[in-house]
Amino acid sequence: MRLLALPMTLIVIAVLVYLLVTLARGAKPASGRTTGGARWEADTVMENGWTLIVVRKVTPGRNGPVEVTRQTVRAIRDDDPNWDDLYREGMLEARNRVSTLEIESG
Repeated sequence: MRLLALPMTLIVIAVLVYLLVTLARGAKPASGRTTGGARWEADTVMENGWTLIVVRKVTPGRNGPVEVTRQTVRAIRDDDPNWDDLYREGMLEARNRVSTLEIESG
């Protein structure tokens, strides 16, 4: 019986070490900077008579994308006579910012 006790103990220890290593690898990093799958995107939000052009960082979630952070690039009143031009300029600026943020976070 003693002959089997040592191999069984070694097997149990090996299984425990394997489980610990698997759990450690599967743990998500606490920092938002290294979250896998997170990406920056330009978006438009309309609220209370304003059009907001924003850049937001989203990460995949169980029920769809989850917004991690948001930066407002430009706010345009909906009744502004130059709305079209301001919107195009704002989206251009937002896309440039997305490119810059993707490079910096990569």
